[in-house]
Amino acid sequence: MTQLITDATTFADAAITGFVAANERYVRRVDGGVVRSTVIPDGRVAVVVGGGSGHYPAFSGLVGPGLAAGAVCGNIFASPASGQVYRVSKAVERGAGVLLSFGNYAGDVLQFGLAEQRLRSEGFDVRSVAVTDDIASASADEIEKRRGIAGDLTVFKVAGAAAEAGKSLDEVERLARHANARTRSFGVAFSGCVIPGATEPLFTVPEGVMAIGLGIHGEPGIDEAPIPTAVDLATLLVGRLLTELPDGVAAAGSRAVVILNGLGTVKYDELFTVFAAVTDELTQAGVEIVAPECGELVTSLDMSGISLTLFWVDDELEELWNAPADSPAYRKGAITAERDTAIETVADAVRTVSDAASAEQQAAAQTALDLLRVVHQTVLDGEEEFGLIDAIAGDGDHGIGMARGVTGALAAGEQVVADSGGVIRLLAEAGEGWSEHGGGTSGALWGIALTGAGTQLAAEPALDAPAVARAVRAALDAVQKLGKAQVGDKTLVDSFVPFVETLETAVSAGTDLSTAWADAASASTAAANGTADLRPRLGRARPLAEKSLGHPDAGAISLARIVTSIGAQLATGASTTTEKEDK
Repeated sequence: MTQLITDATTFADAAITGFVAANERYVRRVDGGVVRSTVIPDGRVAVVVGGGSGHYPAFSGLVGPGLAAGAVCGNIFASPASGQVYRVSKAVERGAGVLLSFGNYAGDVLQFGLAEQRLRSEGFDVRSVAVTDDIASASADEIEKRRGIAGDLTVFKVAGAAAEAGKSLDEVERLARHANARTRSFGVAFSGCVIPGATEPLFTVPEGVMAIGLGIHGEPGIDEAPIPTAVDLATLLVGRLLTELPDGVAAAGSRAVVILNGLGTVKYDELFTVFAAVTDELTQAGVEIVAPECGELVTSLDMSGISLTLFWVDDELEELWNAPADSPAYRKGAITAERDTAIETVADAVRTVSDAASAEQQAAAQTALDLLRVVHQTVLDGEEEFGLIDAIAGDGDHGIGMARGVTGALAAGEQVVADSGGVIRLLAEAGEGWSEHGGGTSGALWGIALTGAGTQLAAEPALDAPAVARAVRAALDAVQKLGKAQVGDKTLVDSFVPFVETLETAVSAGTDLSTAWADAASASTAAANGTADLRPRLGRARPLAEKSLGHPDAGAISLARIVTSIGAQLATGASTTTEKEDK
């Protein structure tokens, strides 16, 4: 992506630091993202947006009066962690509730959902609206499965304007959903993007060819075609969008906000040539163009590509779209806001679990930490492989996300042991660490799995093999409750379920934990390899199901690899114990 030497692990954080330094008039930094540096009046609904970094101006560039109160910033192309969403939301809540809005990606849905639950448990009124504008990512019959791309802007702008006007949370939510229902987008790419630290693009496009229907995280397109002229590209984009109109909309005589979005390296002059042809196509179709935008609005690092968004407005939506806004990257009309001189610092609400750690609990914590170190090394060893598997039909970030997550979990576990804490606290805080640092779907699922296992162990009278089996079952239940995946969906659940069932059966039959775990790991590995024959039904790989066939699921493979390494460590411990007994 860049000619400069950068550290991939700190790139996103450094970028946010520089962004804030360059835009202190608009934003200030909080742990997890950025918030307005101007006064947010009491009784004002707080609109909080967010997602992975790498999409500027989305999401941090859209914070300011008339737009978002705060933006949560995850790592590059990875959803932010629930703790980040929680802290940014707490920083901007002013007594009228919070609207969370984000692109409809599995990791974002899970992490923002967890934050919503946490905020609600503390008495805050919180709503969520996931943007679903990309017509390439699902059929009209499954519109709720579509991902959010440049249509983010229309939903965020309408919600922000409604909040700025002093409307209630009910109304802000209704209008955001109304805007989402009337927004449609479609895009193409001429080359893939390279994430910081990588040497190859997430996907490649043959010379002279464009990918059709791409995503903004480097997901490959659903089709390919020769690169057309600007006029022919406009015909393609407009034609695709006019084949699917929102309910109650007919092209002729309707009003539409037109957004032609550059994805990273298509320059403005070239965008303008396409925009001219787009306006001709729409005018011929009888569409009245309202307050259009042409430029970089939701990007994908250095991807070369273009997307077209049509936002079909009625009177109330048009009024909100045209309302004043003032943010680092998007301005409209004139709006004033007083600088906030009474800036509060929102402390990181670190989750702690109080346990009067017995000697047994402390010993178990040390054992768990030893296993976590093995898992950490296993994930680091497989990071590149997991990413390559994920890149076949996804965005290729599974390895990076897993490495960040397990590193955060290990750091949390080491602190617990240093504090003489017990295994229950270790699992809870390691889960929080995995979620916080990993972000994305894997961060949410592994975080909730560790937390679920710890919660179950807290209710166990003894830390024996049956207790471990019940804790692992609790971890699976937590993952399925949060992620909604079932066997056959081509996710980590496909390898998790046979692992748990095999472990439970063996332990119930009286098999020692080490042997039972090894048998369960073998079942998990076989099931993970078997996911190569499945078509994905959830997640980013779902729109590219045919490309995924013949390749296993990255999440299933990484889980099987992890439980196998734990099994090897348990066997080593069992062998050592046997040798001591023989002596």
